[in-house]
Amino acid sequence: MAVDAYQREIKYLRLSVTDRCNYRCTYCVPPEGVRWLAEEEILSDEEILRVLSVLGRLGVSRVRLTGGEPLMRPGLIELIRRIRALNVLEDLSLTTNGSLLAKYADQLKQAGVNRVNISLDTVEPQRFRELTCGGNVQDVLDGIQVAAQAGLSPVKLNVVLTDAVREEDLAFFREMVRTSPVIVRFIEYMPSHQCRVRAGMTVTSVTESLNRLGSGDLAPPVQNPHGCGPARYLQSTDDQGMYGFIAPISSGYCDRCNRIRLTADGRLRPCLLSEVEIDLRAALRGAATDEEIAALFRQALQSKPSAHHLADHGSAFRKRGMSQIGG
Repeated sequence: MAVDAYQREIKYLRLSVTDRCNYRCTYCVPPEGVRWLAEEEILSDEEILRVLSVLGRLGVSRVRLTGGEPLMRPGLIELIRRIRALNVLEDLSLTTNGSLLAKYADQLKQAGVNRVNISLDTVEPQRFRELTCGGNVQDVLDGIQVAAQAGLSPVKLNVVLTDAVREEDLAFFREMVRTSPVIVRFIEYMPSHQCRVRAGMTVTSVTESLNRLGSGDLAPPVQNPHGCGPARYLQSTDDQGMYGFIAPISSGYCDRCNRIRLTADGRLRPCLLSEVEIDLRAALRGAATDEEIAALFRQALQSKPSAHHLADHGSAFRKRGMSQIGG
């Protein structure tokens, strides 16, 4: 069992497989853009497999593949098959912007992905284009449908509460939850010095709006959906799906944090909102033994802070943007 300095069990790795993305979301990428990593800077398939083999023996049993947009990594499906062949993971999931999901959903399921999280902050076509700098919301809606049909269950939608989210979006999500087993998760906006958007609705105001839209009596579900994140879930007895609420600032959950991150260029990042990074790539390419790799992982765990300080500092991601860290 891998535990940090505060006796939290760390069994969940968010693994960024690329920093590339086909969107330029205004809360993720600064106006001037970012420098993409050169191919040789990104961890290879063999390096990723070795890391997972070592970390699996140390207690990491859940992995979420992220980016950038992970479906832009060449050979991702084969990499997923090889990850599954290691036989060290209980759960393998993927976070995506959904634009390529209709094409790859069946292959992801067959390769061994259990479920997907899909970013979707507004369903109004023009606002979506503006938020993503050119994206087509219908591509994402098609991806949601195909993912559900492929059995990537439960399908979770991540809605960041920026000022792009409006009442009509909530009405759309309300109908979706009523008629299908999708999980719509509203995420409290985390300000960044790179952001070109502002905070919108709060978790409280979203709940009030859903009630006005006919959600009925929202209550904790009989059983929380499969996963290992911090969301608080609510469901109406008449709904097929449910809502999730993630509030990293107003309702902190750091005391229950069970995750660590590995960036596409091989840096272990103990906390999303801390700038501490430990260079694993140099060890992988420097003939380090498995025990030396394990020691760096343990060092990262001991570097994990007790809590983030976003409420004190006012913004996050000062050195690297979300796309460079891994969502």
